[in-house]
Amino acid sequence: MGDFTILPAVDLKGGQCVRLRQGRADDATVYGNDPAAQARDWARQGAAWLHVVDLDGAFQGQPVHLDAIEQMVRAAGIPVECGGGLRTDADIDALLARGVRRAILGTRALERVDELAALAGKYGERLAVGIDARDGFVQTKGWTETSRTTAVELARRAAAAGVKTIIYTDTATDGMLSGPNFAGNAQLCDAVGPACQVIASGGIAAAADVARLRALGKANLAGAIVGKALYEGRTSIAELLAAAQS
Repeated sequence: MGDFTILPAVDLKGGQCVRLRQGRADDATVYGNDPAAQARDWARQGAAWLHVVDLDGAFQGQPVHLDAIEQMVRAAGIPVECGGGLRTDADIDALLARGVRRAILGTRALERVDELAALAGKYGERLAVGIDARDGFVQTKGWTETSRTTAVELARRAAAAGVKTIIYTDTATDGMLSGPNFAGNAQLCDAVGPACQVIASGGIAAAADVARLRALGKANLAGAIVGKALYEGRTSIAELLAAAQS
């Protein structure tokens, strides 16, 4: 990845591109029924990476959209990271076999944190841990359950296990266009140390939010995931990229 990467998000539910408000399955907005076309369009607009979430997979505990994801990888022609329902090594292998560059573990990373070192050794930079938190505590199973583990605690353990990328989502801000949790992102960057990169997710509404993330001055804050603001035309990839490079 470059200095700071903008990753457009494509969330898959029932074969469609959707966005949820605060992760609630009953509060979804459909933005398109051709995920591959959407992936191709984000790449055409200048995105260097794509962030894909198999929402049905997250809720069901196993990948559901493997074929659609493979079509998106081919259509985009840029690296794709993807998560949602990856509970076993076989699930990860199936996703990577479809051309995904980086698989994102969520629920499994929390529930079987003792396995992270072995997984980091096996998959290297093709593995990321997604930490989704509300009020500082990690949420799992498609954000339907909240644990007693803090985001900072899980991030430290993942980094110590050798995980190279953490995707941090503040679920209270996700889909709300209210701005990211700047303090939370800064805290997480400090917690994991320089060998682990953090990607911010949730709440980005405008290029100014990206500029403010950059202004935190954290060398390991490597990028930001943007969804709803792009789909609703509040900002563009070009604007976000300009802010990321400033």
